[in-house]
Amino acid sequence: MTPPAPGQPAYAALGPETLERIRAALGPDAVRTDTQTLDAASRDASAEVHRPEAVVRAASARHVADLLRLAAELRFAVTPRGAGTGLAAGALAVHGGVVLDLSAMNRILDIDPANLLAVAEPGVIVADLRRAAAARGLFYPPDPASLDTATLGGTAATNAGGPACVKYGVTRNYVLGLEAVLPSGEIVRAGVATRKGVVGYDLAQLLVGSEGTLGVITRLWLRLVPLPEATLARVAVFPSLGEAMSAVAAVMAAGVTPSAVEFLDGRCLALVGDMLPLDPPPPPGAALLLLETDGSAAAAARDMERVAAVCAARGALHQIPAPDEQSRAQLWNVRRQVSLRIHESAPVYVSEDVVLPLARIAAFVETLPALERRHGLTIYAFGHAGDGNIHINITAPTGADDALEACVTELLRQVVATGGTMSGEHGIGRAKQRFLPLELSPASMRLQRALKDTFDPGLILNPGKMFA
Repeated sequence: MTPPAPGQPAYAALGPETLERIRAALGPDAVRTDTQTLDAASRDASAEVHRPEAVVRAASARHVADLLRLAAELRFAVTPRGAGTGLAAGALAVHGGVVLDLSAMNRILDIDPANLLAVAEPGVIVADLRRAAAARGLFYPPDPASLDTATLGGTAATNAGGPACVKYGVTRNYVLGLEAVLPSGEIVRAGVATRKGVVGYDLAQLLVGSEGTLGVITRLWLRLVPLPEATLARVAVFPSLGEAMSAVAAVMAAGVTPSAVEFLDGRCLALVGDMLPLDPPPPPGAALLLLETDGSAAAAARDMERVAAVCAARGALHQIPAPDEQSRAQLWNVRRQVSLRIHESAPVYVSEDVVLPLARIAAFVETLPALERRHGLTIYAFGHAGDGNIHINITAPTGADDALEACVTELLRQVVATGGTMSGEHGIGRAKQRFLPLELSPASMRLQRALKDTFDPGLILNPGKMFA
């Protein structure tokens, strides 16, 4: 358990009497304190480890409300948790107490084709909702890399994105309304179930992206769109990242809005190039684009023809089309293998997910070799070229903590100075909390801390994250 920061209240330990009160309120099977459960809840996809004192599995909004009322009364910390796929340590119990497991609240309550709407609980897996919507001819676009395991509540809490953001936007664009439990135990409904609504402040959009620090999401009303009839994919390899980025800009200018534009820098391409039929092999420093178009079969094909023509005109060395779903899946597997192979390349791995103006991506990536040399580390860059979201993966030998901290700090300073932002998808959580003053002004920090104090004056909900 991390000690409270100066000015932060101390938290009560979960003694036998407190655990019994939680069991009495939520049921005897809701509370787990066995070693295996606590160990599993002490980790997410980040490198941090923080062990809770108990895991409480909620089955309803009423369970969540009862737990938070007890937490407010007895002064113990509560950390909401979905599937634990986050990279920012946002679902870890920094101050001990209870990890609130929402995975059992996993019902899709309604798919409404007439109103293009889904209603679901926070523990529903994103991929499951996408499949359920597709069965009704509908589409839920947000597609984080962990969509097969990530939950709707977790992705809403972090405003997750994914490759489809370039055309369809992020999770926030699909949350019409939500039900949430405040730290006081009050259950509130925020937002609407309609396409428009301007009654009062938009509390739903405030809660989306708040990383479980203002309230616990217990139900979501989600916007759906018609399912595209066809999706086509293509890989294009360019002599340099600058030429690849020039091709992205030219594709957009040609009147095409791709449904995905992913890129790999030269170092990433070298890791996975053996998975592609590239003959002759691309030169050192070459970069890869993975592009998709979707819509009606005719529109997807027409747009992909334009993409192919633009890539050829911009000097693509290779183009690999994916004419069917199997070959498309193979191309995406190449993209998804990058992270795994980077993980395997070094004992220490830090992932940053910065966002830059599109026109500055290539110039920014060209500065990374000098950053590597200054800190003695190895850096890989890949991500979503269509919306400027770059995943900077820094690898190091063990014992390089000081070099990593200095490198990340310099990297984030440079991103902000370039007009970018330090996180596009992963969130702040605990991992980036110390860097907030690099991007946010003192006035902004003060206002946002005041919001936290208004929602959670006792600082019981996900403490140690964001602004508390």
